Amino acid sequence: MTDASSNCLFCRILRGEIPAKKVYEDDHVFAFEDINPKAPTHVLVIPKKHFAGLKEAQADDADVIGRCHLAAAEIARQRNIEQGYRTVINVGPGAGQSVFHLHVHLLGGREMKWPAG
Repeated sequence: MTDASSNCLFCRILRGEIPAKKVYEDDHVFAFEDINPKAPTHVLVIPKKHFAGLKEAQADDADVIGRCHLAAAEIARQRNIEQGYRTVINVGPGAGQSVFHLHVHLLGGREMKWPAG
């Protein structure tokens, strides 16, 4: 375990040290309800492998990043929000990233305005 992952909020959730309302899990990703939702569906999909964000990702992380989005699509199907949902990855503090473990926000269940913000 690296220092970054030992103190990482999402790694602690993965290890069961902090409770979360699990929505989906497979061998590569874990998804749970956001504790401060911005839409009726607001789920965070995280890779089980720790890396800080998209800008820190390496070529061998491409598969798990894709799996995060495929998990989001599956959750959207399960929740019957396929008519419109958004997946978002915030990159860095200037974009609103506050937990530095890559995560995909799945937002849906309401009209998504553009521009996003």
